[in-house]
Amino acid sequence: MHESIRPSLNVVILAAGKGTRMYSSLPKVLHSLAGCPLLRHVVDSARALGAERIVVVYGHGGELVPTQLAGEGLVFVLQEPQLGTGHAVQQALHAIEGDYTLVLYGDVPLTRVDTLTRAIHERGGLSLITANLDDAAGYGRIVRDDAGRVVRIVEERDASPAQKAIREINTGILAAPTKQLRAWVQGLRNDNAQGEYYLTDIIARAVADGVTIHTVQPTDTWEILGVNSKQQLAELERVYQREQASRLLASGVTLSDPARIDVRGELVCGRDVSIDVNCIFEGKVTLADGVVVGANCVLKDTTVGAGAHILPFCHMDGARIGSESRIGPFARLRPGTELAAHTHVGNFMEIKNAQLGEGSKANHLSYLGDAVIGRNVNIGAGTIICNYDGANKHQTVIEDDAFIGSDSQLVAPVTVGKGATIGAGSTIARDAPPGELTVARAKQISVKGWKRPVKKVK
Repeated sequence: MHESIRPSLNVVILAAGKGTRMYSSLPKVLHSLAGCPLLRHVVDSARALGAERIVVVYGHGGELVPTQLAGEGLVFVLQEPQLGTGHAVQQALHAIEGDYTLVLYGDVPLTRVDTLTRAIHERGGLSLITANLDDAAGYGRIVRDDAGRVVRIVEERDASPAQKAIREINTGILAAPTKQLRAWVQGLRNDNAQGEYYLTDIIARAVADGVTIHTVQPTDTWEILGVNSKQQLAELERVYQREQASRLLASGVTLSDPARIDVRGELVCGRDVSIDVNCIFEGKVTLADGVVVGANCVLKDTTVGAGAHILPFCHMDGARIGSESRIGPFARLRPGTELAAHTHVGNFMEIKNAQLGEGSKANHLSYLGDAVIGRNVNIGAGTIICNYDGANKHQTVIEDDAFIGSDSQLVAPVTVGKGATIGAGSTIARDAPPGELTVARAKQISVKGWKRPVKKVK
């Protein structure tokens, strides 16, 4: 007995709308939700369904849409002029090759993959995602016969008063065998109030062909909500963040206030993680077991080791934090920062492209850039690594057990040897030998009889 071959899936994403109510020159589908364009959320859902081909129909904004998502294996089709949803799908027909086609919308970003999976499960007919709304204004209505079978969809502007009273609405998301979809779409007419080609008119054609119409409803109404204004965009942002907070809470993360966290990417947490209010997580962030993140922190593409404590108001981008480390408050860790276990980085510290070995400390008001710093090194307050000569960056090496006195400048390239001590206020431009005290200061003098200047009388 041979295994059945799974039909191949196309996804067509309609993304040509202007978004007039967004009051922006940016195409509507490129506006950001949770840190990435609306369209990317839809593309990610299509990929999660296993789509073999994803076709994006774009229009307003010119090449901004294909440029923004270039190099991702998508097929872009221009709709010009925009003559309705049916016309948009017509433009995509030449790019469709698979057995089954799902039509999505680039401004409807939060439809669950599970809901879409249920919609494409019945691949023998045409599937619609519908929803029952208390206020159905603005939506096309699902018209059923006495037996409850779907017979057509009527757009609100073309609906009679009785049809407008129907609460079941069309979301616009549908799936059908590609061969039949092609025939139905090619036969669309534009004899309606708007003079447009409605994709919804294929329902009546499918019924006439004796095709079964399946309907699927989402678990939550927000899954089918689109974005047509900044207000709606802000509302969906809060929906998304509530869902992220609920996911984190369900996995055991402690959130001081679930309404005050923003996840703009992927946040992976271990056991007993605690996150205070107003924290933002961008890109991919991993917090290992027992990590504590204080209030008002921003972490982007950062990994934090077990038991580390991030104090309030820290900003981390592309950093790796070792276990049991203590960071902040008010620390900025830039790309290339690697902190080993048990390191301390204190307030008003900036670190970029630098490695700190296990047990090293830099607790106050310093800049460390392009440096390799060993184990158990102490960096005094006000230390500056002068890594840039105006044209090129240079590296500083500070070996194990060194002590850098406060208000020191290390002019790269330079090496501070193992166990060396740099006297406070020194400017080090040559290598400092291991185990020795190196001091580089101007001679201190006192000028007898010197008078402080006074203001001239006007």
